[in-house]
Amino acid sequence: MEFIADFHIHSKYSRATSRDMDVEHIAENAKLKGIKLMGSGDFTHHLWLEELKHTLEDLGNGLFKHKDIYFILTAEISSIYSKNNRSYRIHNLIFSPSFKTTDKINAALSRVGNLASDGRPILGLDAAELARIVFDIDENCMVIPAHAWTPWFSVFGSMSGFDRIEDCFEEQSPKIFALETGLSSDPAMNWRVSALDKYTLISNSDSHSPAKIGREANVFDCDLNYSAIRDVLKNKDKKKFLYTIEFFPEEGKYHFDGHRLCGISFSPEETKKHKGICPKCGKPVTVGVMNRVDVLADRQHGYVPSNSIPFKNLIPLDEIIADAKGVSKTSVSVEREYRSIIARFNNEFDILLRASPEELRKNLPSRIADGVLRVRQAKVNIKPGFDGEYGKIDIFGGEDKLPEAEKQLTLF
Repeated sequence: MEFIADFHIHSKYSRATSRDMDVEHIAENAKLKGIKLMGSGDFTHHLWLEELKHTLEDLGNGLFKHKDIYFILTAEISSIYSKNNRSYRIHNLIFSPSFKTTDKINAALSRVGNLASDGRPILGLDAAELARIVFDIDENCMVIPAHAWTPWFSVFGSMSGFDRIEDCFEEQSPKIFALETGLSSDPAMNWRVSALDKYTLISNSDSHSPAKIGREANVFDCDLNYSAIRDVLKNKDKKKFLYTIEFFPEEGKYHFDGHRLCGISFSPEETKKHKGICPKCGKPVTVGVMNRVDVLADRQHGYVPSNSIPFKNLIPLDEIIADAKGVSKTSVSVEREYRSIIARFNNEFDILLRASPEELRKNLPSRIADGVLRVRQAKVNIKPGFDGEYGKIDIFGGEDKLPEAEKQLTLF
């Protein structure tokens, strides 16, 4: 069966996360988006794990269920450690096939650090050792480097990472078969690095609030059980892994280089011209994802490996509505319009991905329909994000926003 999965989120027990990130709200928003399978997030936190055990129905196949939404047990670990006289900060996703395995992982990791401190615990644990611990407990687990290019906390991070997967995971490297691209890169950027051809590229929201669930996701056509999904990812099965749903990478908050506090945003070429130094404060700029990919790339942009999984760049519906109306996406009018539009369709991804132009124009305000179609055609302008600041979207290229009549009225 075809379904959409978002494996990487955080619970209400992670710092800087909405209090609404509980099972009920996660399931509700997954249904609004059109997502069938959610990662649980944060299974290392004892209170969240108890909520998962109490709320989810164990299906006996490595997946769990709440109402109409399936869940898979996932967690993110922040490893901060020194190796070879250098400091590293690496985030990894762990997938577990059962509560039994999860309990064993938590018992082992609790001997390393305090798991109760945060939903995404920080451990002074080498990423290779983390992988060894997890795989020794259950070889059916998956360890996947999270947001692999983020400057400060990732396997390839310009400020914190390695140049090769093998240098990070050492003898555990053969057991690593997938990477998460992160919001600031898309598969096309990763395809420039030939060493990554053997890895399956996945995309997830890394959501800290219900509204951001599914801003990146994965589309499968396989059985809904843990082993089937693991096999698809391990084998990079193009027949069963249909495509990933991506941000436009420019919208990610680490796409370009720069200094947020100084208001300096540089392309890789501009960074090179300034010798990596911020012209305002005289300190090194934060080197972003595009620059880091350039450093490791051995191919020109546009190369497509023969075994690559396709992808589609999208902008979330609430952002399209907000840009059409000329208001903030947190505006009450955006939420009202969003709910009204969803009532006309099954879910958000039906609108963004599947509805015909005729259906969109029949059921949406004309400006919003135009916005959805422009996004599908990649006819958007984005001022790239940098140093922790999201990129700024302009779908309509400075044209007039939503007509006043449509700005005031929502659909009924």
